[in-house]
Amino acid sequence: MKTLATLATAAVAAFAALASDAETVKMNKGENWWGVANQFGRQMPFNAKSGISVDLRKSNYSNQCASFLVSDQGRVIWTDAQAGFEIANGEIRVKSASPVVVENGGATLAEAFRHASARHFPAKGRHPPELFFTSPQYNTWIELTYHQNQKDVLAYADDMLALGFPAGVLMIDDTWQAGYGDWRFEPSRFPDPKGMVDVLHEKGFKVMLWMCPYVGMDLPAYRRIAWGQNPDDVRGWPTRGGLLACRDRSVKDHGVPKPQACDWWNGVSAFLDFSHPNANAWFKETLDSLVSDFNVDGFKLDGADLAAYDLSKCSAEDPAATSGSLNNGYAAYALMYPYSELRNCFRFQEEPVVMRLHDKMHEWAALPRIIADMIGAGLMGYPFICPDMVGGGDWVAFIPGSPFEQELFVRSAQIHALCPMMQLSASPKRVLDERHLAAVKKAVSVRQAHVPYIMECVRNAAKTGEPILRNLEYNYPGMGYAEVRDEFLMGTDLLVAPQTAKGAAEREVIVPPGVWKSDEGEIVNGPAKITVRTPLDRLPYFEAVRRN
Repeated sequence: MKTLATLATAAVAAFAALASDAETVKMNKGENWWGVANQFGRQMPFNAKSGISVDLRKSNYSNQCASFLVSDQGRVIWTDAQAGFEIANGEIRVKSASPVVVENGGATLAEAFRHASARHFPAKGRHPPELFFTSPQYNTWIELTYHQNQKDVLAYADDMLALGFPAGVLMIDDTWQAGYGDWRFEPSRFPDPKGMVDVLHEKGFKVMLWMCPYVGMDLPAYRRIAWGQNPDDVRGWPTRGGLLACRDRSVKDHGVPKPQACDWWNGVSAFLDFSHPNANAWFKETLDSLVSDFNVDGFKLDGADLAAYDLSKCSAEDPAATSGSLNNGYAAYALMYPYSELRNCFRFQEEPVVMRLHDKMHEWAALPRIIADMIGAGLMGYPFICPDMVGGGDWVAFIPGSPFEQELFVRSAQIHALCPMMQLSASPKRVLDERHLAAVKKAVSVRQAHVPYIMECVRNAAKTGEPILRNLEYNYPGMGYAEVRDEFLMGTDLLVAPQTAKGAAEREVIVPPGVWKSDEGEIVNGPAKITVRTPLDRLPYFEAVRRN
């Protein structure tokens, strides 16, 4: 296991000044590229028609990223540091403080990816706990929003079981706590948190708590970290500090550099500086206490985006720290508590950690993006990827009077059903009528029927590093499949073609070479283009009978 010190300081090459000249890579004729940041999955593959600028020195675009590109002609571009990428006019320009290497990994996308994985982010041979994959995940965010409470958390769990869904990982989201940095269960809303967790365990759930690396500046935790004040513990702290400081470190507060007030999506707070021992000591103590005192199983580690750790506006204890090293110092905690989830990271590939896509809006345009972003994540070395929440993570869309669409919720659930993971948040019983609810229940049943195969793919990813969810080009090179973004392969033997268009009763499916059996029992000889019916309750998929 990587240590905190390793991940906080060595995972990202330190850079004080950027290279003056960018490295330029000319695309070959017909070459397609994937990588850099999976938030741009809908624009992948990048090719001679593309025009895009991505700067990982400033942002990870709310998701997973790496200074890495892989092509369907077997080439790999890699640099250790956070880099800037400009793709236009058939050229890729990379600006990095580390050497930019261009490697020939073979002749195909799969060969190039395997080469890159073996050299730059080798598989660890481990995967997250099986329950993440064998059952849907349940997140209380959409259902309870900023009103998390013990009574409704238990009711939510019971609702999932009453629907016939299996118990799984249950995540209690933001506002279970007394404050940002005051990581105690808020007592008026959680009168017996340990009892609640015990009940959930008895029902078969594993319990995770939402966390962030931000500390309210009027809390005892702030004074304890920044100033070393710890009236309840005579041991005190070995040193003071532990929060990102003002750029001018000569500005003192209680004898230490004054912490910088930083913006994030829920307000203004101080940010933990994971290059400082105090931040790590306090955060580890906090998480360990939640595990020991309440028997929670792990944490949804939110925040710590590269854009948040903007070292042009504040400073870290370690002068060599970068936003990426601070981000990875936070991400390291996911390795200590197996039931954990990360939303954003830089170069944390192939770790046995659940990653999720950034929140998607409740809109039809988000559905094909889920597929494209999942493909992008896998081709960047993040196989254990969750497509966020069924129906999207925009809680406003689920309140009375909102533009909520039941059909959209169903089609979202169908995409999730045969992704590596599926996560429900809004209670289907609350937001759906009987017809739409039946369609979602059918999607869950389809997933559960495929759990043995899903786990086969998960174990293969842990061993080889290869994506679980793949685009067709990965398995069937050179057949013109590179830009297929509305269907995908799970491993080698399951082709999935969800409906992503509003009100559509059919869709075209590209079937690759081989003999395939559809979910309705039809035998299809590929390669072929066929049209399939897509009534509300159907998720079209095809299982390989024989692959060419």
